[in-house]
Amino acid sequence: MVTKNARTVKAAYRCGECGHEVAKWFGRCPECQAWGSLEETGVPRSALTKVAAGAPSAPARRIHEVDVESARATKTGVDELDRVLGGGLVPGVVVLLAGEPGVGKSTLLLEVTYQWAATTGTSALYVTGEESAGQVRLRAERTGNVHEAVFLAAESDLSALLGHVDAVQPGLLVVDSVQTMSSPVVDGSPGGVTQVRAVTAALVALAKERGLPVLLVGHVTKEGSVAGPRVLEHLVDVVLQFEGDRHSTLRLLRGVKNRFGPADEVGCFDMVDDGIEGVPDPSGLFLNRGDADVPGTAVTVIVEGKRPLLGEVQALVSKSALAVPRRAVSGLDSARVAMVLAVLERRGGVRIGGNDVFAATVGGMRVTEPAADLALALAMASAAHDVALPSDLVVLGEVGLAGEVRRVSGVGRRLAEAARLGFTRALVPPDSGKVPPGIRVKVVPNIGAALQVAADLTT
Repeated sequence: MVTKNARTVKAAYRCGECGHEVAKWFGRCPECQAWGSLEETGVPRSALTKVAAGAPSAPARRIHEVDVESARATKTGVDELDRVLGGGLVPGVVVLLAGEPGVGKSTLLLEVTYQWAATTGTSALYVTGEESAGQVRLRAERTGNVHEAVFLAAESDLSALLGHVDAVQPGLLVVDSVQTMSSPVVDGSPGGVTQVRAVTAALVALAKERGLPVLLVGHVTKEGSVAGPRVLEHLVDVVLQFEGDRHSTLRLLRGVKNRFGPADEVGCFDMVDDGIEGVPDPSGLFLNRGDADVPGTAVTVIVEGKRPLLGEVQALVSKSALAVPRRAVSGLDSARVAMVLAVLERRGGVRIGGNDVFAATVGGMRVTEPAADLALALAMASAAHDVALPSDLVVLGEVGLAGEVRRVSGVGRRLAEAARLGFTRALVPPDSGKVPPGIRVKVVPNIGAALQVAADLTT
């Protein structure tokens, strides 16, 4: 007989994408809005309100008594990767490297295994589930990454992978890729939500138990995000995004999540015929500085992570033969370009609404931060008037809808980088702070003042 106060324990449902739990089934997850991702898990957490205290695995210590030497990072030998990681690989760290097919993830990790074996003196195990060991060996020979302490294994079964780890006892483990691995203890096909979660959890447990750094390769979706359940990014310690244009050799390694260092750092690489090389000074890659000044170009400085990079913004304004003028954008945010164009015409008095407008960056750079707004506006005004800006001028500032030029962060660092590369003049927003030596600045409070100063400099 059931009493009045008895509570019925109902099943719970967990989202396979974000891990959100609900008491009843929905077709769409209330948290991440993913369709068909809720799976029945059993007793909800709310029913388990009373948990008995257990014996701790180790007593709590004062924070100053905790040994930090065991958590020191070890350099991989690839400087640009170490920059993004915050100094190197911490023992037991699990790194997820995501990127589009063909961007160079496997090439980069082969370089990492070679440099690790050469610099640390310990072995590295490279497990591939997408290629044969012979194919990986051919790529290693082409890129010059063959080392006697690097071990290769072509496996897609998790238990076999763990057997290789026991046999080799490596100092670094690379798994390419996590979507191709399958665990025999759970159902589902490789790459599915259940399999990816189980494989990743097992590799994380392995890394923490043995203090073994693990690098995982992850696929991406059509939208560019990491494929698989969202909980995958929560399980790992570091998430890196490897990106680049297929028509350019430049590759950017962005830190998306990092428990042991900065999460906004960026590393630059160059894909060459014999592998991949780090680019410690990439500013010159985004400039097209010829002998003659060209109308429609302006130079700005963006900040990727903590690294200031000079980039060139180009614009072309031509008379339109269409009823609706064209707006073409490459390397810039199209919505941001449309906004700057409207402000330039309404607040700056530059009449280009009936013309075709093309805006682009140089060298495959992607510019999304507002600090390039003023440079874009001056480039479009320069193209409309067919008057070139001085070649030694750099432009910084965010443009508001009222036409005001707003302050941006890190102006001192940006100007110091511009001065290092030979620029002597700059247009900056008000209250930009201390100016580094070697460059003269002109403060412009609004778009009209910026256009006037630019006109004075070109006469």
